[in-house]
Amino acid sequence: MKTSDFNFDLPEELIAQKPSGIRGNDKLMFLDKSTGKVFHYAMKDLVDLVEPGTLMVFNNSKVRRSRCYGIKTDTGREQEFMFLNQTSPEGNIWNTMVKGAKKVKPGNVYKFPDGSEGKIVSDSKNDGTEFRFIEFPFRLTEVWFEKNGHIPLPPYIRREDDDTDSERYQTIYAKETGSAACPTAGLHFTEFVLEKLKEKNVDLEWITLHVGLGTFLPVRADNIEEHKMHEEFYTVPYDVAEKINSAKKEGRPVLAVGTTSVRTLESASDENGIVHGGTRSTNIFMYPGYKFKVVDQMFTNFHTPESTLIMLVSAFAGRENILNAYKIAVENRYRFFSYGDAMLIK
Repeated sequence: MKTSDFNFDLPEELIAQKPSGIRGNDKLMFLDKSTGKVFHYAMKDLVDLVEPGTLMVFNNSKVRRSRCYGIKTDTGREQEFMFLNQTSPEGNIWNTMVKGAKKVKPGNVYKFPDGSEGKIVSDSKNDGTEFRFIEFPFRLTEVWFEKNGHIPLPPYIRREDDDTDSERYQTIYAKETGSAACPTAGLHFTEFVLEKLKEKNVDLEWITLHVGLGTFLPVRADNIEEHKMHEEFYTVPYDVAEKINSAKKEGRPVLAVGTTSVRTLESASDENGIVHGGTRSTNIFMYPGYKFKVVDQMFTNFHTPESTLIMLVSAFAGRENILNAYKIAVENRYRFFSYGDAMLIK
């Protein structure tokens, strides 16, 4: 299957550059995956579209202020680093994604705003990639990131982060810090909507998948089967696994909020569709032909052309259904990507 099979025309003005004025004040498209029919709603209508007894699964990962700028000590040149995950037990070596990686060589030393310095260390598996390991003389803490970091807005948001993003680029239920990008489907949810879902006898459960930028990297292979996903770490609490397995046994639908929740549930399940609790890593890549074992329904945003995310939703709802729905979304001026509008697929 070709990467180009997942391309579509998107006017640049439909790429949302800012969140809606009020959280949850977004459009909601409903896609019936069995018929391909599309219906137009607002986010406030979601409660009416979710049937009682549904088990909804949310990703409670919190975005780290992981975009940091260091000054190369011998030249004074500024370098952007996206801190992804620590790679040493001591917590002082981090895997980062860097712009202009060819110029960022082992031995280079960079000074950060608080005066701390990090040195690029050699690792052959980073050769020819945009990733580099950087070592500090101490463990990096969330306090360090608060001092030195910025909210890691995606590259298609063409502005610097501001105070608004500190709140709006986090879900209201974000709890476990570790993501380099927000699980953005959750941005639409308010306390009011969550309470109304509970009142309707909808079960709400939380898992954690720390979003790495590998999820958002472009698919550079012509054939999608040749694309390799980067690892991400997830946790499914044991009691949540039991509740999901009970819902499946009872024939109640499991509605995953966001592609990260989908990836977690499908990764945590065995060949029989039984979800297992615990903390593990995943590099699962879902594209048409994948058979879903756990997820029955999906709540998601509108995704970038030729991305692994549009391939995932195409695996769930059918490529033609998704591309037709996206065409209708463009015609109806839906807003796309992280700060954009939402889609419910059932």
